[in-house]
Amino acid sequence: MAQTSTTLIASKGHNSDILNKTDIGFSATSGIYTIKATSTTIGTGVLAVGDLITVTGASNSANNTTFTVSTLVSTLEITVAEVVTAEPPGASITLDHVGFVSTKSKGDGYYSQPDGVHTVAYQVASDFNADATIKMQGTLATTPTEDDWFDIANTTFTADTSTVTSSYNFTGNFVWVRAKATGITAGSVSKILYNK
Repeated sequence: MAQTSTTLIASKGHNSDILNKTDIGFSATSGIYTIKATSTTIGTGVLAVGDLITVTGASNSANNTTFTVSTLVSTLEITVAEVVTAEPPGASITLDHVGFVSTKSKGDGYYSQPDGVHTVAYQVASDFNADATIKMQGTLATTPTEDDWFDIANTTFTADTSTVTSSYNFTGNFVWVRAKATGITAGSVSKILYNK
């Protein structure tokens, strides 16, 4: 099979945090987990699919965790990949944008290729904060949920002011792969390129 290159992320940075809002609630209906506000814009125009947000201030401690945005329902509503516990608005909720995951891309395991060789190249802006990290994740599931993803060893990039581009080779018969960036408070990821 011929080598193919994919752009996992074109350009992405830190989004503004949503601080101390009392109109945000949580609902769980038939396996769909929703975070919804009555007047605060939390969806379209603020967050994006794949964004990682950490919730603090929820009355139910189970909701004080990190969630992955699955769908932008509207400007006031998002669905998330992880389980939320129903909670009406009222508590002073903060949504911290802590990173993002890329869309998934087919790995060698998807095509039943025996070599399992993959390459990723990370390119970041020169002001990318030094405590941020980017890494690759893989899964062996054909239809993965958030619980199916695991970190791929030796693919973690930690920025410094002298390194803005770095590449890694990794081997495995992953069905799907994706990039995950965490800890971004400044700067941006210029692009992440993946080759299989």
